[in-house]
Amino acid sequence: MLSRISTYLYRRPVQTLLLLLALPLIWFLVIYLGSLVSLLVNSFFYLDDFTGKVVPEFTLRTYAQLFEPASLDIFFRTTEMAAIVTLASAAISFPLAYYSARFASSRMKTALYILVTLPLWSSYLVRVYSWKLILAQEGIISWFAHVLRLDGLLRWYLSLPVVGGPSLSVSATGVFLVFVYIWLPYMIIPVQTALERVPKSLLEASSDLGATPTQTFWTVLLPLAFPGVIAGSIFTFSLSLGDFIVPSMFGNSSYYIGKAVLSYQGTSGNIPLAAAFTMGPILIMIAYLLIARKLGAFDAL
Repeated sequence: MLSRISTYLYRRPVQTLLLLLALPLIWFLVIYLGSLVSLLVNSFFYLDDFTGKVVPEFTLRTYAQLFEPASLDIFFRTTEMAAIVTLASAAISFPLAYYSARFASSRMKTALYILVTLPLWSSYLVRVYSWKLILAQEGIISWFAHVLRLDGLLRWYLSLPVVGGPSLSVSATGVFLVFVYIWLPYMIIPVQTALERVPKSLLEASSDLGATPTQTFWTVLLPLAFPGVIAGSIFTFSLSLGDFIVPSMFGNSSYYIGKAVLSYQGTSGNIPLAAAFTMGPILIMIAYLLIARKLGAFDAL
């Protein structure tokens, strides 16, 4: 019986492939796409201000609330933070990835891989809470500032209106630092993969033709490794865009998209507005992915 089934499947590779993909495809279509469709449908409903109940009637009044100044400010703040985190991650990742791809021995490269991915082995919440202790007013950074007699400089920085706060653990700077730490491995690995694909002969040819190291970097190395940077930015940008735990723990009273969705859905019960808010990052990421595809980012994944 089993041999007959095996023979039947062997002679019909298309049916075999469909059987193998059936369960994942069902999961993807029902659970993932079904959830997105449910969000989309709910975003066209509205919350009755008098009864506090969701009215299942098609309307655009919920989407109109997204164009109010407060909502636009949330979108701008979140997108700005995600972009800054992405740029900082790229700037930090490139030197390390370049060293690992070009100069590190196989043993050193393995060690660097382990060190880069080591934080991912622990719980996300553990890593976030550890930074809560590091950035707290009684944390190690404040202690170092006190030892180096930089208390005044730290207090001055925290007094700045946009980046400061009561402490580093309650400020936009704290959100930025934790985001960079959390998502940095997702930038390093694609950049290193892209750099390893750059032929060494091209760099040597550029040098032989009289180009300086700076010219070689800007005209040869960076353009060829740029798809890897874009591939890494897909992770860092999208994950920063939708995260709600870090802004909730380290941010001040300013809302980010994830924090706003959690508040509207959990606190006020305004599910239509929460669903409408989630459509914003989805549209942003669709546009971002289309641009990344044209830049060849998927080749470096």
